[in-house]
Amino acid sequence: MDHYIDITLLPDPEFSPNLLMNALFAKLHRGLVETGKNRIGVSFPQHDDTRPTLGPVLRLHGKVEDLSRLMRHNWLNGMRDHVHSNEISPIPPPKGFRNVYRVQAKSNPERLRRRYMKRHQADPKAAEEAIPDTVAEYLPLPWVTLGSHSTGQRFRLFIAHAPITGEATEGKFSHYGLSRNATIPWF
Repeated sequence: MDHYIDITLLPDPEFSPNLLMNALFAKLHRGLVETGKNRIGVSFPQHDDTRPTLGPVLRLHGKVEDLSRLMRHNWLNGMRDHVHSNEISPIPPPKGFRNVYRVQAKSNPERLRRRYMKRHQADPKAAEEAIPDTVAEYLPLPWVTLGSHSTGQRFRLFIAHAPITGEATEGKFSHYGLSRNATIPWF
């Protein structure tokens, strides 16, 4: 990973930054699926876990050829009026390296109820009685809201930035650009 692209959300009076980031991330996900390779990582350099927010900047990390292939794919169609993206640039000397990864809540009541209904051939009312909303685990992390193409369900994809380390780790990224193993340079 020796290059990057910053994509910055532009202020918009009609759409909130969260809504724009959701749309941008959904388009990125489709672009990563369609171009393949799993060699592009993402980070959010202005994220703030205390608020929690991802901030207005989505940074793509990768090699020039991988980033060029993604950008030629025109995955930003429909978002160009809402974002500014810089040219593919060499990364400056990093402060360190970090993992940016997905965190899944272990107790999403809707998901647990669907699972309960399948395993016990139960109806929705029985599942709701067996698994109340109070079992929900709320994560204090920033997220994007996405829609599943396979189920049609909307879900929150929680994103964590691991502490900065001094060592880079090679690996593959998911089709969301996230990885528990591979690091991105942090600068």
